[in-house]
Amino acid sequence: MIEVLRCTVNNKPVEVGIDPRESLADVLRERLGLTSVKKGCEVGECGACTVDGTAIDSCIYLGVWAQGKSILTVEGLQDADGGLSPIQRAFVEEAAVQCGFCTPGIIMSAVEIVGSGRQYTRDELR
Repeated sequence: MIEVLRCTVNNKPVEVGIDPRESLADVLRERLGLTSVKKGCEVGECGACTVDGTAIDSCIYLGVWAQGKSILTVEGLQDADGGLSPIQRAFVEEAAVQCGFCTPGIIMSAVEIVGSGRQYTRDELR
């Protein structure tokens, strides 16, 4: 059974047929070609699949739950000319990439932290 997912991804309207059992990570990677979303542990522990400004583990979030919502991935952080966002630039300038596999998820978590306007304690950040 195929369902039609209508949502906004990276500020663009999307309409795509999906299996209702499909994770949002699979929808983003396989159906929409957004490869910044990485599938690591597939149980919501590693964070490599983190998307959105509210840090969703897309590997354990069903695609159908995104119906009518707005989803943000690393690809959506770039400006109209393809330039990096301030957070992406900071990661490059500080060489904060390691192997790069989990970097997109860490960047999306940083987007939430910076965007919240909250002052976090060291323990909360850990």
